[in-house]
Amino acid sequence: MIDGVRVKKLKVIPDERGKLMEILRADDDLFTKFGQVYITSVHPGVVKAWHCHQKQIDHFTCISGNIKLVLADLRPGSATERQTQEFFIGEDNPQLVQIPAGVHHGIKCIGDRTALALNVPNETYDHVNPDEQRLPFDTELIDYDWEIRHG
Repeated sequence: MIDGVRVKKLKVIPDERGKLMEILRADDDLFTKFGQVYITSVHPGVVKAWHCHQKQIDHFTCISGNIKLVLADLRPGSATERQTQEFFIGEDNPQLVQIPAGVHHGIKCIGDRTALALNVPNETYDHVNPDEQRLPFDTELIDYDWEIRHG
């Protein structure tokens, strides 16, 4: 596990009307503070990567479809520097992943339909001075291959 990453298994509560799933509560151990909530979509086979924040902590889940969430620790001096970690989350495996500041991350839709990922960062997005660093999905700085591994 990459240093500082925390995972919350999400519980789906179904009944005859549908289902409910709490994602993040103010009384959760991993809650820090509220910044904003946003949803991003990703089409089948598409990769949205890499980006990280210097101050912001992200709380990622997938509310429709399934994604592969990949983390890469490029923080100098981190106990897990240069390590990557994969999470397969969504309808088949509901989880909330807390991504610490400074850890690069990206998502790939897995499956045959568009996925919707939800993020609850602890900071609001600053459109004038964004707290965001981007790298291409195939950067040589991160030793990771987004292709499917058959086996």
